[in-house]
Amino acid sequence: MPEVIFNGPEGRLEGRYQISKKRGAPIALLLHPHPQFGGTMNNQIIYNLYYTFLKRGFSVLRFNFRGIGRSQGVFDHGSGELSDAASALDWAQAMAPEAKTCWVAGVSFGAWIGMQLLMRRPEIEGFLSIAAMANRYDYTFLAPCPSSGLFVHGENDRVSPVKESISAIDKVKMQKGVKIEHQVIPGANHFFEDRMDELMLTISTYLDKRMAGKL
Repeated sequence: MPEVIFNGPEGRLEGRYQISKKRGAPIALLLHPHPQFGGTMNNQIIYNLYYTFLKRGFSVLRFNFRGIGRSQGVFDHGSGELSDAASALDWAQAMAPEAKTCWVAGVSFGAWIGMQLLMRRPEIEGFLSIAAMANRYDYTFLAPCPSSGLFVHGENDRVSPVKESISAIDKVKMQKGVKIEHQVIPGANHFFEDRMDELMLTISTYLDKRMAGKL
């Protein structure tokens, strides 16, 4: 799990990166929860996602948003963090220039950033949005959503209640051929404590079906 430092809009950004042994393999960019509430690239969901994508042959990058760990800068309420994510994707593409496509996966605040990045980067062909706070952040910018993907929520999520979030996400318009799926993990809270295995099984099953062309 090589440590990497690359240039971001406000200075260096710290990450962990592993390039795939497969030529032309897709890239997975992972975006952590809210920096002001303990979110880092070492979040357990992000950590598990890292290896989930690696096992499927992706080149994978997770990194700390500005002001976290050894990443320079200060929290910027989403605007700067979106720029950080764009810089991270640029760097990952420079490291794996033969990669034609990529995925973005975010948790909570990171899910919101990831979906904004999705709208700006046509090479993103799939997404995972975990515990997306569609009740707190406006998702109407997905008009229409350009890529298929999966939203996952915990049944007992009090930060982003399932009914409120899925209701907001259901209003998102989709392009022809794009399919958005929802999964709810029984008994799980916002960070899927004691439900990590169920979360990763759900995500792994979805990824395997997408890669096999069954979704």
